[in-house]
Amino acid sequence: MEYLAPFFMSQDEYQYHPETRAVRIRSERTDNMEHSSPMYITSSFTYPDAERMRATFADETDDYIYSRFSNPNVDEVIDKVAMLEGAPAGYATASGMSTIWASFMALLSAGDHLLACRAIFGSTHTLITKYLPKYGIQYDYFDINDPTSIEALIKPNTKMIFVETPSNPGLDVIDLEWLGKLARSHNVILNVDNCFATPILQRPLALGAHLVTTSATKWMDGQGRVLGGVVVGEPDLIKQIYTFCRSTGPSLSPFNAWVLSKSLETLPVRMARHSESALKLATALEGNPHLVWVKYPFLPSHPQYAIAKKQMSGGGGVFCFELKGGVEQGRRFLDSLQLLSLTANLGDSRSIASHPSSTTHAKLTEEERLLAGITPGLIRISTGLEYPDDILHDIVQALDKSK
Repeated sequence: MEYLAPFFMSQDEYQYHPETRAVRIRSERTDNMEHSSPMYITSSFTYPDAERMRATFADETDDYIYSRFSNPNVDEVIDKVAMLEGAPAGYATASGMSTIWASFMALLSAGDHLLACRAIFGSTHTLITKYLPKYGIQYDYFDINDPTSIEALIKPNTKMIFVETPSNPGLDVIDLEWLGKLARSHNVILNVDNCFATPILQRPLALGAHLVTTSATKWMDGQGRVLGGVVVGEPDLIKQIYTFCRSTGPSLSPFNAWVLSKSLETLPVRMARHSESALKLATALEGNPHLVWVKYPFLPSHPQYAIAKKQMSGGGGVFCFELKGGVEQGRRFLDSLQLLSLTANLGDSRSIASHPSSTTHAKLTEEERLLAGITPGLIRISTGLEYPDDILHDIVQALDKSK
């Protein structure tokens, strides 16, 4: 990767911000001296002679071999996210779920125990409950709203703690500094899904995490175009994840990586706008007669408001609320929206509404949904970049029509 030299040491020792450094990170320029990074749409790479090829396959050079292993565009994304997260190493995969799966399978073995928060994304729940047992990996869930219960669930064979904060879709928050100290005191890997906050609003590694996993499909892309996932953290753990992915093949495509790299350059600006709008909307909807409650990390009414303010610089672009009419009103509400999109994604420039009970978490049992805080009338709003008053108007008119 190519960097502007003064980023790391200048005569006056001025230190540029991580966001600035991330913008300037790019693959090395070709002889054409292009300003924007080119796309390396190639499956493999060539060598000037047999000796150079031998040395590369023997890991004696940093030359590229095959895009399933690494690619300049993919490395550019990894370096940018690692810079933003304050991480020494990282790896990128084809999607957020493949990143989470790789972090499990590379670091957990038969007989190991995973401890995870119950309030997690539906597909992650499926991985843990359906697939990990096939490999002899045990698991237990803890209530993210009852952190004092976690230590009692740690077993001699507990290898990893996995947590989403803020969680999807209920926006539960846990004290990462406290959890990091707990994990390290028991020699357990703390793996944090940082998708909702992004490194712009929260940096789990600085708070004690060993690994950070993120679906780059969401806010990092920011326009609902491509899939991708990134994991960053301690080099020895990342090396094991890389080795697993190199052989199993969940590789991020060069094209998707090129798109994501450009998107990362505007991530700080976008997250500031998303967070500002989401807070304005959540505040305006509190007290609406059609709602039981409104939840957003930076609302004083949030149960973990103090923790969110301590470890996050913004509340993020997602808020949720509970409709008084339950599942049926949830469906009527979605059908009454005129501006917001109905889609499974989030973190888009366009605002999105979803009803987790009938969509993303529908395959969970009713008991599992309730234990995860997913109530029948829960609506998740991903705040886009439209004018916030227009988003509010659409939500309010849909609430009035669906009552």
